[in-house]
Amino acid sequence: MLKRRQSKQIKVGDVAIGGGAPVSVQSMTTTDTRDVQKSLAQIKTLAENGCEIIRLAVPDMIAAKALEGIVAQSPIPVIADIHFDYLLALQSIASGVHAVRINPGNIGSEDRIRQVAEAAGNAGIPIRVGSNSGSLSNKLMERLRNSGSDEETIIAEALVQSALEQCQKLEAYGFNQIKVSLKASDVPLTLAACRRFANETDYPLHLGVTEAGTPGRGIIKSAVGIGALLLDGIGDTIRVSLTADPVQEVIAGIRILEACGLRSAEPEIVSCPTCGRTEIELIALAERVEQLIDSIKASGKKIKLKKIAVMGCIVNGPGEAKDADLGIAGAGKGRVAVFKQGKIIGTYSQKEAFEILRSEISK
Repeated sequence: MLKRRQSKQIKVGDVAIGGGAPVSVQSMTTTDTRDVQKSLAQIKTLAENGCEIIRLAVPDMIAAKALEGIVAQSPIPVIADIHFDYLLALQSIASGVHAVRINPGNIGSEDRIRQVAEAAGNAGIPIRVGSNSGSLSNKLMERLRNSGSDEETIIAEALVQSALEQCQKLEAYGFNQIKVSLKASDVPLTLAACRRFANETDYPLHLGVTEAGTPGRGIIKSAVGIGALLLDGIGDTIRVSLTADPVQEVIAGIRILEACGLRSAEPEIVSCPTCGRTEIELIALAERVEQLIDSIKASGKKIKLKKIAVMGCIVNGPGEAKDADLGIAGAGKGRVAVFKQGKIIGTYSQKEAFEILRSEISK
């Protein structure tokens, strides 16, 4: 069992963040926010795949006003993503969003920061602030470089100080319903910054590796970065940032939580690497089982199994995977054994074995 960092709890709509609440999975729409129906269609698809909070870009006032229709029909809480223009933040709050993402340092004067803080406070919604390695102030970096530390340490400290300064700007107006993100595209740098910040305050942390890339690289970088922090007990909500369909972000995020033991896989699917002993189409079979589980979950049904195994041969089947509630394993040329709790119940063709597996899962 992980000992999680004790952070302050805030609420984004009906989703609790921090304070021991389950780590939530977020994503961001890729649609034009001004197109309410397309945005809602994507949000509903993301929600069906396990997304719990959604963020939308707000590039102009038309988008900010369109949020009202999106919020009214969204199945999950909505966050407005604001850059530079405080008026867009004010309109988004008026449109009923459940949270706003701003950088107090780039929306202008102290009076503008005050207006946003007061509007969010009156609406009872939190603000997410953050620092990004690509937008740190030159003045801050120059001051820290005089310390003589190495560049990674300097940037990590700059991320922390920048985030703390942004929090203080909101705190000055009595606002403390804040969650924080500290991001870089460099994994060790992200880890260093988040660990430092976690020791400084009790604000809940939003985790992610920014600009992680396409799924092939981005999922690995995110799993290492987000996973390492979660295993440290750090992190209250996550987003896997990918250059891909956001559904892939959600699936990856859920699987990271499952791998860290922070969410039950319901069921966990284990499969062995194929080798020379394998005489069945193991890869295709494992993919079919994953697709079957995903389709059952998408239909809203619960699967009352903790572990399902898809193994290449009898050596790795009911032996190594005897703790599986249900499993299949290669049993010779084109033959597949079906087993429960390590006991073989029969040997069949691949097609027959898959249908028996489907039937057993449906029970």
